[in-house]
Amino acid sequence: MSIPKIGFGTYKLNGTSGANSIKHAIDNGYRLIDTAYNYENEGAVGQGIQTSKVDRSEVLVTSKLPGRYYHENSIETIQESLYRSQLDYFDLYLLHWPNPEDDHYVEAWETLIEAQKFGLVRNIGVCNFLPEHIDRLEKETGVLPVINQIELHPLFNQKEQRAYNESKGILTEAWSPLGRASSVLEDETLQQIAKSHNKNVGQIILRWEIQLGVVPIPKSSSDKNQLANLDVFDFMLSDSEMMNINSMSRPDGRTHDQNPETYQEF
Repeated sequence: MSIPKIGFGTYKLNGTSGANSIKHAIDNGYRLIDTAYNYENEGAVGQGIQTSKVDRSEVLVTSKLPGRYYHENSIETIQESLYRSQLDYFDLYLLHWPNPEDDHYVEAWETLIEAQKFGLVRNIGVCNFLPEHIDRLEKETGVLPVINQIELHPLFNQKEQRAYNESKGILTEAWSPLGRASSVLEDETLQQIAKSHNKNVGQIILRWEIQLGVVPIPKSSSDKNQLANLDVFDFMLSDSEMMNINSMSRPDGRTHDQNPETYQEF
């Protein structure tokens, strides 16, 4: 699967203003748009695509299945998402969380395999899956996800998970790539690196993720920030700068303590 090096997140971009932000993002150059059933904005995403200047075939659209539909007829849920978004297919469709306590994620994965055969989705993947979850998918279905979208930012660089994903040929995507606009943006080390490259801290973080081999999906409703987040391909971080940023990572670095070992999302 060929995928842009940076995508556009749409969480909390809803209604007319959300559709306009998504339209502007596409017109500004984004070609990977990330949504989910639980964001309740698949319609806004579809509207943004329709009103943009870019043909739908040039835009890769991702959506995600919520846990409450893992053990039901998920095919109908995917179809409803397509109707809302006014799309004929999703380029990428993901299981949103493993929800191990309920333990229906293998069943849901089998449904995504069927959805791909039916042509409803082009590629299938997961979000927030740990190695143990992915190992089970492979063992019980023989099919690996093409992408694992995980929380990843300077305070939580996911070194071990990234290495596992790479060993399985799975691309790593980063949600919350800027740490949900946390205090990390005020970090002195990052500010010094940004100053030396004449960039802002957000651009430094996105460049760091790209050099890690990760696809970040930042969100922004303003043209200025949308364009700034794309302006990260005219410089390189040095090995020492990469090491300095990696050293910020903490075992407890998750911003909202959403540990896939226990977290349940429906």
